[in-house]
Amino acid sequence: MEHSKGNIFWDLQILLLFVCVVLVIINGAEASHKVYPHLQSVPAVNILEDHRTGFHFQPKRHWINGPMYFHGFYHIFYQYNPKGAVWGNIVWAHSVSKDLINWKKLEPAIYPSKPYDKYGCWSGSATVLPGNKPVILYTGVVDENNTQVQDYAIPANISDPYLREWMKPDDNPLIVADVSVNKTSFRDPTTGWKGADGEWRILIGGRNQDTGVALLFKSKDFFKWEKVDHPLHSVAGTGNWECPDFFPLKMGANVALDSGSISGPDVKYVFKVSLDARRYEYYTLGQYDTEKDLFVPDKDMIEGWKGLRLDYGNFYASKSFFDPIKKRRIFWGWSNESDATEDDVKKGWAGIQAIPRTVVLDSSGRQLMQWPVQEVESLRGHRVDLNGNKLLKGEMVEITGITAVQAEPFNRSWDRYDAEHICSQRRSNISGGLGPFGLAALATEKLEEYTPVFFRVFKDENKHLVLLCSDASRSSLKDGKSRMKDGKDAYRPSFGGFVETELKDMTLSLRSLIDTSIVESFGEGGKTVITSRVYPTLAIFDKARLYTFNNGTEAVTIKRLSAWSMNKPQDMNH
Repeated sequence: MEHSKGNIFWDLQILLLFVCVVLVIINGAEASHKVYPHLQSVPAVNILEDHRTGFHFQPKRHWINGPMYFHGFYHIFYQYNPKGAVWGNIVWAHSVSKDLINWKKLEPAIYPSKPYDKYGCWSGSATVLPGNKPVILYTGVVDENNTQVQDYAIPANISDPYLREWMKPDDNPLIVADVSVNKTSFRDPTTGWKGADGEWRILIGGRNQDTGVALLFKSKDFFKWEKVDHPLHSVAGTGNWECPDFFPLKMGANVALDSGSISGPDVKYVFKVSLDARRYEYYTLGQYDTEKDLFVPDKDMIEGWKGLRLDYGNFYASKSFFDPIKKRRIFWGWSNESDATEDDVKKGWAGIQAIPRTVVLDSSGRQLMQWPVQEVESLRGHRVDLNGNKLLKGEMVEITGITAVQAEPFNRSWDRYDAEHICSQRRSNISGGLGPFGLAALATEKLEEYTPVFFRVFKDENKHLVLLCSDASRSSLKDGKSRMKDGKDAYRPSFGGFVETELKDMTLSLRSLIDTSIVESFGEGGKTVITSRVYPTLAIFDKARLYTFNNGTEAVTIKRLSAWSMNKPQDMNH
């Protein structure tokens, strides 16, 4: 455990084996950002470090929320409030890195300065045009009624490897909503891609009443755009769509494809949106009909609230990009604070970026698999291994030396698609057959505070259902109640997602990145991912502990466990 002024950094991988078990099969969020006008420009005088992360991207202070690779540098542009620790005063902050781990802060790339973005420079994307010419598309807010248009910016000096300065040409805005579009839900243009006809395409998120839509626009030169008479995709009952993303992946390949009209029997398209009403990320797999310019979901795909999520926890407004050097597709998302409003203001900062994740298709082509970028392993320090330990019911084993199956029946009254509710009802201290078993992270010695990440295996007719939970409800002794007028209470749910696996070899794997106030967990090689934000009061500094546990009636063996202390990057956005 590294003791570095308030930071506990761990990377842990665990393979769990169910031994001596006979499996008997028996038939039978608030929408949009909360606005605090009186707090938007309250500067941070004293920056509290107790819950500040060690190896996750974040600025020194205040509030944050499209990445690209260009001329040897990874660039991240992010929504940032330079004046306070709540949402407001939004600019496009800019940082660069050689390795996605160490970051150099630059001056903001874009900030409100023109009539077409006077009231805000909101999210967007970067596209590198032929001739190695990067262009940023972003949403500008033009008035107090929240009318949104699409603007662009280009580098002032293309020879500057950092791309420090950006300018807004006089022909802005590029795209203005027509009468058929809801002008207050018209935002977040995607990275552009070229179709087979040679024309550029982008998507813009929005809604038509309660139907979420991905509006499709085409251009011959990237600067004069026309709206296609139909959206690329839409789903009734899902509300406003934010931060759409659309790209191809190849089945059975770890090498990613750049965006474009790529087709073939082994190619699938990923359509991802951030659902404003629920504040979760959903995705669908399918085909891109390039002749009709339509996304066609696979027949067995479920869309809407019950569809596949990119992450089942505190993870939103993600954006992917293609890394042309390592030929990989990387997702990067924002992990918002879940503490009470006044605690965000008091600590002087709010919001971090989750660890960048590579994304590939699983072998069945039915879901995505995500994994932390390999570069994060360069921060690993001292290693501890724990192999072959059997955990009986009620047993816990502390993992020290680092700095910090008889399955139960699935209750037919439970909603098969509401894993979060099931996790909240069947918490880590409630015994089952196979499970709950897993990790107790950021825990005190007597478990006054802890964040359990655990599996629970159910039997459902003639198959197994594997549930992964990350429970923040016991993470802090603070009551979490906001005493501030119109303030929000702390949000400490028990997140959950089902894991698609057949358990043929009776094993499950789990990897968790634990960094002071965030726990990112990847189940079964990244098939199910959950991010939790937590704010312990006792389990900080050298008081934080890490345990493995089993509260199921059946024994579980830790076949292989490796844990590393994590070092800080040399440069973190300074």
